Amino acid sequence: MKQMQILCAALALTAFGAAPAMAQKAMPGTSPGAGSPYDASIAAVVNGQVITNQDVTNRAALLAVSIGITPSAEVLARLRPQVTSQLIDQTLELQEIEQRNVTVSDTDVEAAIAHIEQTNGLPPGGLHARLTAAGIPFSTLVAQLRTELGWQTVLHQILGPGLEPTQGDMDAEKAALKAELGSTQYHISEIFVPVTNPANDSNARNFANTVISQLRAGAAFPIVAAQFSQAPSALQGGDLGFVQLSQLDPAVASLVTTMPIGAISNPVRVPGGYDIVQLHDTHKVGAEQQNMLSVRQAFARFPTPITDGQVGPAQTAVIEKLVHSASAAHSCADIAALNTSLGNARPGDPGPVNLATVTPPAFQMLLSQLPIGQASRPLVESDGASVVMVCNRTTEAEQLPPDRVISNIIVERRVELESQQLRDELRHRSIITQS
Repeated sequence: MKQMQILCAALALTAFGAAPAMAQKAMPGTSPGAGSPYDASIAAVVNGQVITNQDVTNRAALLAVSIGITPSAEVLARLRPQVTSQLIDQTLELQEIEQRNVTVSDTDVEAAIAHIEQTNGLPPGGLHARLTAAGIPFSTLVAQLRTELGWQTVLHQILGPGLEPTQGDMDAEKAALKAELGSTQYHISEIFVPVTNPANDSNARNFANTVISQLRAGAAFPIVAAQFSQAPSALQGGDLGFVQLSQLDPAVASLVTTMPIGAISNPVRVPGGYDIVQLHDTHKVGAEQQNMLSVRQAFARFPTPITDGQVGPAQTAVIEKLVHSASAAHSCADIAALNTSLGNARPGDPGPVNLATVTPPAFQMLLSQLPIGQASRPLVESDGASVVMVCNRTTEAEQLPPDRVISNIIVERRVELESQQLRDELRHRSIITQS
């Protein structure tokens, strides 16, 4: 299970690229002129929509700052080819979103921001503070997220009812999982760099090498993946969890079997682009014990969501009331009753929880250390606050994932395939020129 749904629903998102409207602030090492943040000359035209060199420079500067590179003129020039390609894809997605009259609510965007903060161990508002300190307008991230959420809506519209797996699909997936018992699983994270045109292959590889050099110098893999990978795992910090070799591209599968724990790969050519992978751990399926938790939660919704990380009086009142109510809870039945009294906005019983799969790490640590029968501190999200209680902990032999997790595996695979196919189709039927 890659994402526990106690704090918030999992977001099955592709990576968010940059929106064409970018920051207007000059970055260190640049000056007005060609390729500067003030250069309004044309870098590309996508179906009549212009991407300026200003857009490309600002997007490259955002990338550089995010992975710890000083955005000098030399660095920005090296990043330009790949960034231009990303902006072209982003523009195609935006055009398709607008064509289908898809809108994304502010609440959805705020939930996505909260999810990124939780995944990367940041407090509410921490992402805003980090971007502001780097001189990057927070509106840039909001635009990126709004586009990716809209893109997901488009994909779900296209897939329609056929997105949900049938019983036959579930049975086939279970049979495949059973066949893997006794094999080794690999816990990896990925960053995917696409190659949209064979002529751009070397540019994409150079871009991947730039990212890798910074990762090996200490840049945080989850933050880099969340902002710049173009794989569905991006908003989970690139984390794929434990996967079978059969779930990986053969070139990646061959590589991870030889990688030491903690290593970051060189670029791996896969269909559609390059993968960068990091190996976190390995284990043999069915041969290890797993720590399983029974958990209850009580969720109190805010009257209005938190915006820009600022908790106002209305949200504070909800949190204080929740803490007061939870202090009187001495059993999981009490927490379940409290959740019912709050309207059951989230399920009081999220089902069996495999501790090893819980993210972010801070939440995993909380669940591992929380005494049985004791309510947790309030866990604040953009739309509400939760308290959780561990009912019991057991150690048992590893088994197949629950049906809901197997269903999510199938759905994510279908969405990822449709995303790539639709991008390819949009490129083929579009008029794209580059300067």
